[in-house]
Amino acid sequence: MAQKKMILDLDTGIDDAMAIAYAVADPDVDLIGIIGSYGNVYVEDGVINSLKILELLGATDVPVYQGLSHSSESDHFDRMPVSAQIHGENGIGEVDLPAPKRQPETGDAIDFFIDAVKKYGKDLILVPTGPLTNLDAAIKKAPEITNEIGNITIMGGAVTVPGNVTNVAEANIQQDATAADHVFRKAPLTQVGLDVTLRTLLTKKETQQWRNLGTKSGRAFADIVDYYIKAYEVTSPDLHGCALHDPFAVGVAINPNFVQTISLNMYVTTDEKYYGRTTGDPARLSDPNPNVKVAVNADVDAYLDAFMTHLTGLFKQH
Repeated sequence: MAQKKMILDLDTGIDDAMAIAYAVADPDVDLIGIIGSYGNVYVEDGVINSLKILELLGATDVPVYQGLSHSSESDHFDRMPVSAQIHGENGIGEVDLPAPKRQPETGDAIDFFIDAVKKYGKDLILVPTGPLTNLDAAIKKAPEITNEIGNITIMGGAVTVPGNVTNVAEANIQQDATAADHVFRKAPLTQVGLDVTLRTLLTKKETQQWRNLGTKSGRAFADIVDYYIKAYEVTSPDLHGCALHDPFAVGVAINPNFVQTISLNMYVTTDEKYYGRTTGDPARLSDPNPNVKVAVNADVDAYLDAFMTHLTGLFKQH
């Protein structure tokens, strides 16, 4: 039983599945819950994917709650075709996993998170790797949680590199820039964005190691991630691998030494031309207490070693 507790806020596609595996495998945290979001998939599908992955990994004690199904700016969500291209129609590389035995929780996802902050305080880590709609809703409902929670580490944004949806916007932020702007202004957080996640790459050499284990989870994850690698060959052929976006955020949330950061007061632009850009807030440049740490450099070798150790060790068991 670890002292630190973790909640993941996921739109469970392929890298989210690896994020779940990392959180389950790392002995320094207890994964106490998952909140579903929209993005890579529709929220209902992401929740089922999370339950399937947890069952595959023998972590059926982790509850999964369905969060908000669309952005704070709209009344519905339309999945982008590129999401299906990268993650597969089912979100997990077209790999057919058994229907989960455990059902999604019937309680409110936002209340679950707020209650966890009240219970665990500084020992609680939240890692949102999708849009920030759920976190924004929680902060609006209970503003005091921003001072009570121990660690918020998000996967999202881009500061020193271009975005992956537009020239300035990264996908998670771009899904709900208004919610992201509120969070960036209100909450202390660490931003693990494209600046560093595009450096943490996995290849078929690593997935073959999982396949060679001969276990159900090793084969399934090898198939799932090979689909992701193949998609990257089309969308980002210059990378020569797939980026470990979401599992890197989980790793940094547990071990901040994986990255070097700069401290900034930030906001997210919501105007049409630069929608979804994460950047310094000109109104708070002189504020001596910046609330955001932006990861700008990564100890890639140390992280990849931890990633493979954690996931391979877990896959050996299931």
